[in-house]
Parts: sequence; C-alpha cells; structure tokens
Amino acid sequence: MPSIHFHAEEVDFNLENPDYTRHWINLIITQEGSSLEELNFIFCSDDFLHRMNIEYLDHDTLTDIITFDQSEQSKSIEGDIFISIDRVADNAKDLNSTFQDELDRVIAHGVLHLLGFTDKTDAEQSLMRKKEEACLSLRP
Repeated sequence: MPSIHFHAEEVDFNLENPDYTRHWINLIITQEGSSLEELNFIFCSDDFLHRMNIEYLDHDTLTDIITFDQSEQSKSIEGDIFISIDRVADNAKDLNSTFQDELDRVIAHGVLHLLGFTDKTDAEQSLMRKKEEACLSLRP
C-alpha cells in the first residue's frame, strides 16, 4: 500500500498536520501522472544534513534538502527526502516568508526531483520554481 512517512533526526520536529501534507503530496504526484509507492521525509538538523552532503554527494556545503530516488520504475515514486529544519527556518527569514510556506516549498522541491525535474541549469531552475509555485497552489 502506498505510504508517506515523516521522521525526525537530531531535531525535535513534528508536522502540524501530517494527513493534510500527505494529501497534498499525493495531489502533486498524481497531477504529474505518477503514482506513489513509498516516500520518507526525514526532518533533521543542519549538522546532520551537512554530514550527509559530504558523505553521499561530496559537497562540503549546507543545504536545505537532499533527495534520494529509490524508484525502480518510471512514473513510480519511491524515495527518501532529507530536509534541514534549520535551513528552512533561516531561508524563511531571509526570504521574508513563513516557516510553513518555506517548508512546503522545500517538500514540493524534493517531490519534484523524484518526479524527474532537475535544477542544474538556469533554465531548469526557472522551470523548477514555476513547478514549485504550481505545487503550492494545490495546497487544500
């Protein structure tokens, strides 16, 4: 049975309404013509994600999100999305946004990566921002 799980590592964090978030994530996935298998969101600290960034991606930088695609078939979503709660909070302040809006943007960003969208080039980044906005507009 398809499922979305939320976990915390090195932070004391729980989503305010996990069922709402699950419903919204499912909307994003189905809107893009894919199906959900299993998705794990791991909310963590800057330090935790920084260590992962070095170990798995060889990037010695802070980041707000790392996505690991575990899908074995196209159009089938399965993966792990690690999100730094510290980065989300700092980015929300820097962008003059709310914590929840920034968290939702980052969640959508991770799901979009699993749906095949990338953000390496300027054109890809522009499309990713548009897709993030479209995802945010799907929130119930």
